[in-house]
Amino acid sequence: MKVKWGVIGCGGIANRRTLPGMMLAENAELVAVMDTNYDAAKACKEAYGARFAFDKAEDLLALEEIQAVYIASPVFCHKEQAKLAAKAKKHILLEKPMGLSVVEAKEIAKLCEKEGVKLGVAFMMRFHSYHQKMQEMIQGGTLGEIVSAHAKFTCWYPEMENCWRQDKALSGGGAMLDMAIHSIDLIRYITGLEIKESTGFIGNQVFRYHAEDAGVGVYKMENGALCVVESSFNIPDEVSVGRLEIYGTKGSMVAEGTLSQEEGGSLTVLALEQTGDYDAQQNRSTVAPIPVAVTFGNMYTKEIEAFGKAVLGEGDIPVTAEDAIRSQKAIEDLYSLEK
Repeated sequence: MKVKWGVIGCGGIANRRTLPGMMLAENAELVAVMDTNYDAAKACKEAYGARFAFDKAEDLLALEEIQAVYIASPVFCHKEQAKLAAKAKKHILLEKPMGLSVVEAKEIAKLCEKEGVKLGVAFMMRFHSYHQKMQEMIQGGTLGEIVSAHAKFTCWYPEMENCWRQDKALSGGGAMLDMAIHSIDLIRYITGLEIKESTGFIGNQVFRYHAEDAGVGVYKMENGALCVVESSFNIPDEVSVGRLEIYGTKGSMVAEGTLSQEEGGSLTVLALEQTGDYDAQQNRSTVAPIPVAVTFGNMYTKEIEAFGKAVLGEGDIPVTAEDAIRSQKAIEDLYSLEK
């Protein structure tokens, strides 16, 4: 059985990644696409075999056969479009961040609950095979007690005219809300730990648009683990090495190149059967890495299939609104420190 989908917002991530991924999903059928730029909607209709293209969300949502919508419009559009979809009784997969603020995100979640529709949030990096393997191994005790984590995820995003991501009033935030939120979500997902305290810094180092081009968050988790999350819009992609590191009392995991829109990269896992006594020499004789075998796929396909199963009553919502709100709050806490 296939879920019949509508897509709201045909530019950016939808056209670049999610729609190609949807084409590979075994339980998905694309029915209609919508964009305020009708030419963009028509181009997606032709490229991905949809039957309808619209320039108004109301017209797409009026199609009774559509069961679920993927909303990939700019963040300032999310609340109104999610409201329309919920009232039309369509299940919703909403791009992150959910809204311009935690308050707005909670309003969206409350409305979906009231209308009885399922709401999932598109944190596709949870579906990376290495991230799922990390979660599995950590929950199995491979690293012992988690004591720290560090994530660095960056891109090059120079000043451009009419760019909503660079205007905090339209995006909700800059590098941290757009990119670091993925890292925070992954640390929470992989370790199973929630954030207890937050501090950090945000600002504009290179570019002068109205959203931050760089930030660092320092988080104390519920078990006392200390985590550092960095993101920037001012480091060229060609020289950036994205890393996700997690350390415990028995071992470490270092993933490189996994914070990405494509499944790939590498994962090194080092672990001890048992820890020894204090070594005054502090020799760094490394143990042999644990082999980690995975099969790469398409994160967006897996995301669509997983949410589709939830729509069909065959599984749980993979990333809930509550989950997404917790990650967004971790960023919003940093913004509050700058006031």
